[in-house]
Amino acid sequence: CWGCWGLNPNSGDLEKSPHSDPDPWEILNRHKRSWVWNQFFVLEEYTGNEPLYVGKLHSDVDKGDGKVKYVLSGEGATSIFTIDENTGDIHATKRLDREAQAYYTLQAQAVDRLTNLPVEPKSEFVVKVQDINDNEPKFLDGPYLAGVPEMSPLGTMVVQVAATDADDPTYGNSARVVYSIIHGQPYFSVEPKTGVIRTALPNMDRETRDQYVLVIQAKDMVGQMGGLSGTTSVTVTLTDVNDNPPRFTHKSYQYTVLESLPVQSVVARIKAADFDIGSNAEMDYRIMDGDGPGMFNITTDEDTQEGVIILLKPLDFETKSSFSLRIEVTNRNIDSDFLSLGPFSDTTSVKVTVEDVNEPPVFSSPLSKMVVSEDAKVGTSIGRVSAHDPDTSNSAIRYSIDRNTDLERFFNVDALSGVISTAKPLDREANSIHNLTIFAIENPTQIGKGIALITVQDINDNAPVFAIDYETLLCENAMPGQVIQTISAVDKDEPLSGHRFYFALAAPAAGNLNFTLRDNKDNTASILTKRGGFRRREQPVYHLPVLIVDSGSPALSSTNTLSVRVCDCDSDGVALSCGAVAYTATGLSTGALLAILGCIITLLVMVLLIVTMRRRRKEPLILEEERDIRENIVRYDDEGGGEEDTEAFDMVTLRNLNVIRDPSVRRDVTPDTPTFFHYPSGTRPSYKSLPDNVVFREFIWDRLKDADVDPSAPPYDSLQTYAFEGSGSVAESLSSLESLSTDSDQNYDYLSNWGPRFKKLADLYGNSDGTSVLS
Repeated sequence: CWGCWGLNPNSGDLEKSPHSDPDPWEILNRHKRSWVWNQFFVLEEYTGNEPLYVGKLHSDVDKGDGKVKYVLSGEGATSIFTIDENTGDIHATKRLDREAQAYYTLQAQAVDRLTNLPVEPKSEFVVKVQDINDNEPKFLDGPYLAGVPEMSPLGTMVVQVAATDADDPTYGNSARVVYSIIHGQPYFSVEPKTGVIRTALPNMDRETRDQYVLVIQAKDMVGQMGGLSGTTSVTVTLTDVNDNPPRFTHKSYQYTVLESLPVQSVVARIKAADFDIGSNAEMDYRIMDGDGPGMFNITTDEDTQEGVIILLKPLDFETKSSFSLRIEVTNRNIDSDFLSLGPFSDTTSVKVTVEDVNEPPVFSSPLSKMVVSEDAKVGTSIGRVSAHDPDTSNSAIRYSIDRNTDLERFFNVDALSGVISTAKPLDREANSIHNLTIFAIENPTQIGKGIALITVQDINDNAPVFAIDYETLLCENAMPGQVIQTISAVDKDEPLSGHRFYFALAAPAAGNLNFTLRDNKDNTASILTKRGGFRRREQPVYHLPVLIVDSGSPALSSTNTLSVRVCDCDSDGVALSCGAVAYTATGLSTGALLAILGCIITLLVMVLLIVTMRRRRKEPLILEEERDIRENIVRYDDEGGGEEDTEAFDMVTLRNLNVIRDPSVRRDVTPDTPTFFHYPSGTRPSYKSLPDNVVFREFIWDRLKDADVDPSAPPYDSLQTYAFEGSGSVAESLSSLESLSTDSDQNYDYLSNWGPRFKKLADLYGNSDGTSVLS
């Protein structure tokens, strides 16, 4: 049996309490316990230098001989709490914070020191951290923003603030908070227990001051000395109410406008002062009375709350030069609680003065309607337009026509009188109405405009014609008296009484034996057959002249030809084929004819291709004489003339084709090969004994002779490649120094004939004094 000693937080005496956690080990080895426990207490934030004593564990098994050892486990064991394994004393080695952890659950056990076997069952106990006042109140939702209507009565609630204290509210007064106002008096107050902020003065005016900043304090320990405190700010804004009526800043206003101001333009803007804001400052304006009824209107500009005076009718300085208006302004949203501060309306007078401007001429009638006959002669007067100068000066006016409205110049206007007359013959059918713009000109900057609407009256000047191009089909099996076509007519004229057309066959066809015409008296006529037995082979088409006469005065007529095609029809009278019969052995369709035509064109193209290819094969394979490849000398990039001569060998002589080409020489026989070097004995020496400029020529002509007499060569010229580099130097070297040191009798006088490129060599080798020059 084992127990503990601990402090009771209330009495300070030793406490004994039962423990009811038996386990199987305890049931088998039950002993009488002297003391049991369930909790210890320890103060938070202990600041001593020594570990804080918490309590003592003791077991009845412990006889004080050191055979029992006490072991502690659980939350904070060894790290925060330690136990003396010999005495069972428990100490706290660190400062504890109740707000971080309010209690710790530990397990204690007594074990045999030698075997480490338990001598008592494990028991659990709690160490509670006892609170001290170490946390100040805090406003978690601060700072606060609040609003209260202006002119509110005394004690109107504004907002409620709340502070929290992290200390233990169940122990002492550490967490009991009271509120007070530090800054913001005498306008507002705060309830100490609830934190409710209320107005402390009545009728606070937003227009005087619209914002207040309060400082609220929360203090624990019920506000007693030594308590901790925290503060927050509360910004209180007075919201607007409609407690200010609108007032005009002046009793009268004067404005000046030009008489040329367009309708719906702004004449003036006036504004009444209202110290309220938002919807409480919205106003409506109206014109109460004035000497210009219907001339003006006033509306409210919703953005600026100004009264906008609008012109509704044109101004005329000569008629009226000034207007007086009486204008009223009223608050749109009136608060009944503040009617005593009214009235919420005001009036003012507005005088509008009209200034004279130089106005353009004005037509007596903006639209002048005139009528002219279609057959009016050129120069016929149609009507007259009239305009006047509205200014007091009454200046002279000249008239003209806007030619953009009379592009073809059908009309003229007299510049002084304004009389409009015809300038060209008119055609109602081309243009029945002419809309002319007439200018009335006072000066180049003052021009008035009027409209002259001229209607051209119709006369009967167009003969009637067929309404459409008729396609009349007549079946070969048609019966006599059968209607084969109904015709009608049109006339470009438009008589007032409407059209009336008369139809008849023209004189050449009046007595024909094939067709007759019946006038239906309704502006239509029917074409009927007189006989039957029509045959396409006999006559495929009949041309029937029809005379059409209108009812105009004088009456006009025209002869229109109706073509009647004879057709082969089925039993229902549907035409199968019309016109002349094709005299062909077989009736081929259009598709078959197109296919045959395509085959013929294809054959012609193939023949042309074959002929072209044969012509190309017949062309001679022998190249033109001017393009003889074998007689072209290829330029070699050989260097010569010594070390100082870096230019290519001069092949001008070899490239001269005129020298070696002889047109009279036949190509099919062995040519007599000419030579360009005259030998003294008449025999050709070896290449080594020839001058260098002759070596190449002789070599090429030898190869040409071999090719001409070769029986296996083709009968046309071919390109021959000669890999001949010359016969070599007598001195066996190209070095000019070595050449001078040799004892050669070679004559180099020919170098002077090779051109300027070999001049250096010619000077060195071309005379017998060359050695003495170098020495």
